[in-house]
Amino acid sequence: MGEFNIIMYAIIQTGGKQYKVTEGCYVKVELLEAAVGEKVKLDVLLISDDDKFITGADAKEAYVLGEIMYHGKGRKLHIFTYKAKKNVRKRQGHRQPFTQVKILQIVG
Repeated sequence: MGEFNIIMYAIIQTGGKQYKVTEGCYVKVELLEAAVGEKVKLDVLLISDDDKFITGADAKEAYVLGEIMYHGKGRKLHIFTYKAKKNVRKRQGHRQPFTQVKILQIVG
């Protein structure tokens, strides 16, 4: 039978969102208050490794170590609102700031 390579992954939470990450991957998260090149610890909700899961109270001391690669802004979103028959029109644009993080290590 074929063998499967079980890849260790973690579910992290930052900026009000959750991300599935593995070691060595890059992830864009909400803007973090850290300088480029700094190492950050990210909160873990779940760790999966070789058919075992670490969640809840067991995952409280677990963390994911990441390195800040760069800060940037996403693509521009165009927002246009109007009121029919009132000659009221409003055009706006928005670029959401983000931080690119390289996942170095999953500690659990």
